[in-house]
Amino acid sequence: MKTGPLIPGIIALLLANSAAAQTPPLGRLFLTPDVRAYLERQRQLDIKETRNLEGGTMRLDGVVVRSSGKSTVWVNSQPQNERENTTGVIADISTRQPGRARLTTGDEAPADIKVGVTLNRSTRETAGGLAGGEIRIKR
Repeated sequence: MKTGPLIPGIIALLLANSAAAQTPPLGRLFLTPDVRAYLERQRQLDIKETRNLEGGTMRLDGVVVRSSGKSTVWVNSQPQNERENTTGVIADISTRQPGRARLTTGDEAPADIKVGVTLNRSTRETAGGLAGGEIRIKR
């Protein structure tokens, strides 16, 4: 008896459906539903929390530049819009090098640092984001 392509096709479809049924949905990354609801309420009510920069170091964790021109920076793991002072730091993103920003806090001198770099606020020394590691590119 010749089965043709129909039987293997049905078997493959059944296997794919059983694997999909066992795989939980991905959902959203990074945030729990409670945190998302809290952030959505803040956004709708235009609530801006002010936080003070704590500690003797300042770290530029990330920069996102949207196509709308609005930018978000993360300083010491705290997000803020560019040029806002919600974390005690004003960040001006470099237009020529988007991975850099000039961070200004209160009466301290501005610091021009790259993403991943930590600045000691008292000595003004910087430490790289690789923590003694290195990046190798094989071509």
